[in-house]
Amino acid sequence: MLSRFMSGSIRNLEREYSCTVRLLDDTEYTCTIQRDAKGQYLFDLICHHLNLLEKDYFGIRYVDPDKQRHWLEVTKSIAKQMKSQPPFTMCLRVKFYPPDPAALKEEITRYFVFLQIKRDLYHGRLLCKTSDAAMLAAHILQAEIGDYDPGKHPEGYSSKFQFFPKHSERLERRIADIHKTELIGQTPETSERNFLQKAQMLETYGVDPHPCKDVSGNPAFLSFTPFGFVVLQGNKRVHFLKWNEVTKLKFEGKTFHIHANQREDLKIILTYFAPTPEACKHLWKCGVENQAFYKLEKSSQVRTVSSSNLFFKGSRFRYSGRVAKEVMEQSAKIKREPPEIHRAGLVPSRSCPSITHGPRLSSVPRTRRRAVHISIMEGLESLRDSAHSTPVRSVSHSESFLPRSRSQATDASDRTAVISDEAYSPSDSVLPTPVAEHSTEQAGSRQVNGAPCSIEEEKESEAGTPTLAVGGDFGEEGAGGDSALSEVEQVNKFVLSVLRLLLVTIGLLFVLLLLLIILTESDLDIAFLRDIRQTPEFEQFHYEYFCPLRRWFACKLRWVGGWLINK
Repeated sequence: MLSRFMSGSIRNLEREYSCTVRLLDDTEYTCTIQRDAKGQYLFDLICHHLNLLEKDYFGIRYVDPDKQRHWLEVTKSIAKQMKSQPPFTMCLRVKFYPPDPAALKEEITRYFVFLQIKRDLYHGRLLCKTSDAAMLAAHILQAEIGDYDPGKHPEGYSSKFQFFPKHSERLERRIADIHKTELIGQTPETSERNFLQKAQMLETYGVDPHPCKDVSGNPAFLSFTPFGFVVLQGNKRVHFLKWNEVTKLKFEGKTFHIHANQREDLKIILTYFAPTPEACKHLWKCGVENQAFYKLEKSSQVRTVSSSNLFFKGSRFRYSGRVAKEVMEQSAKIKREPPEIHRAGLVPSRSCPSITHGPRLSSVPRTRRRAVHISIMEGLESLRDSAHSTPVRSVSHSESFLPRSRSQATDASDRTAVISDEAYSPSDSVLPTPVAEHSTEQAGSRQVNGAPCSIEEEKESEAGTPTLAVGGDFGEEGAGGDSALSEVEQVNKFVLSVLRLLLVTIGLLFVLLLLLIILTESDLDIAFLRDIRQTPEFEQFHYEYFCPLRRWFACKLRWVGGWLINK
């Protein structure tokens, strides 16, 4: 009896796994989950731990042994999704950026979104002009250390904080000036809200880049934002498609297709190539989820999406969760006392340090410093007017942001400060997806651009959470991905389509032949088979066509057999 009890206990222990989740403030939450626990259980457990009600904007991310990122699916078993052995390590991140983060209902939700955008700013995902960068950093400073105090904050105190992948003495002085003079009296909540309002106006707000190549082989970075689908290439945003313009997302192997209707008479297909099939599938899933979340009015409108036109080929995926409109309606109904917020303060972060000395550019010659100033830019302001070599026109979503006059944009462009003369390279710190063929080039680029951490240091302790360090000057590579496929590729696609159609036809004929043999030759006494056999049409077919054909085949087979024997 005792041995049976002990063996049962051992089996129960084997069914439990340890799971560690890195939170947005870089603290860790460790728990034990059952072997058959689904993603929703772990996600709810973390949100309960954080006292977070507006949780639909967040998700759990993990990295597989091949360094490919994934979002944990809440409807599936955790153990079946993880390709690594326990204990499992994951991280909590913002999955769907709120279209207006400052308008979130609860302060605690705004605080976690603030931490995510602060992380984006540090890793170079959030690009902006120098003046905006100084204001954003000053708001972070005010939120973390409060009002300026000469007794506590000596000269050059802002240099102890690293807000960007690289920074300069001039930027540090500007941050300190704003903190000393313009933000006095602001509470952490006010500073965080102002920070969110400023960040939301930037064109790269919500960008989580996926490295790809266009049809010409030029590097590009695809991303899904609250406002639509974005393609970044060189120093330009070469494409922007609003969510209501995107009609279909497909992938086959490494190839990713975006179908869009920009006007009734203008339909386009953008084609890009991911580094691996797994990266392409992850890109497709992210696109499907973002489109459903931001575009649909109700979650009941969500449909299962197939990655291919053929029912038996490709992947099928369905977004599970509420859509943005439902989330905002539900948030408006929240009525509770504001939960207490434990702000991280000056605790250094392992992946996004606040109080650490970053690379400074004071040793760079003054003539060079103007071009190698900081790792942020003119907010992609030049993207709206810059030309690109792709035949498909770039679309601007400037109506989503506050309008600026032409004189202001011109004046701002005169103050553009970029990190280096390198092309825009979000892979400078850690590749969002594995790209083996560029490892040497990227290593050199990392050294030039001065990314703050190495690949191993940037893994954020969850086995390699990819981050993004901008290499500035969004380069001269230019050409955007679009539907202008070469003639060879078009011929190959046509041949593949014909082969698929042929396979489908052969498969259907084989199924029909199998069913016919079962009906005519088998003795299976099944109700629906018996009903078919008793119909006049089937009896006529059986006696007038099938039986003579069977006798003809039997005669031919006997003749062939006799001929082979005689020979």
